[in-house]
Amino acid sequence: MPTIKPEALRSAVPIPQRLLGLDLGSKTIGLALSDTTWAIATPLETIRRKKFTIDVERLFALVDEHEVGALVLGLPFNMDGSEGPRCQSTRAFAQNVLERRDMAIVFQDERLSTAAVQRMLVDEMDSTRKTRAQVVDKLAAAYILQGLLDRLNMQQG
Repeated sequence: MPTIKPEALRSAVPIPQRLLGLDLGSKTIGLALSDTTWAIATPLETIRRKKFTIDVERLFALVDEHEVGALVLGLPFNMDGSEGPRCQSTRAFAQNVLERRDMAIVFQDERLSTAAVQRMLVDEMDSTRKTRAQVVDKLAAAYILQGLLDRLNMQQG
């Protein structure tokens, strides 16, 4: 199944399957999981990147464990809306996943997601730098996934 547009997600993936949000970084992959009604995103875990095959094994284990029907990948557009090398890397990651497993993949604009999460951690939680480093990736994944869920639920409502 090729990557799909968010609007096609409900017809491609039946509820109660969950969605798994990914915030792809060069050293980590932040993960967040939706509930079965596609209303709430919850931070799940952070994968420390090693090799693609090892990373994707862990990813697929979580997909199977949580009955995930689609991946939501944060797409890091430049601030002017153009696509740079990080977008190309994200699209390549998606293509490599699809070569190993046929599943729905959707892209969600992730501009400023990490900055928003870091600001929240500093302003609202007064967390230390070490604490922020441990949670920022999975929180960014939840922010990305929640953005898509809100968008889908607004379209439906």
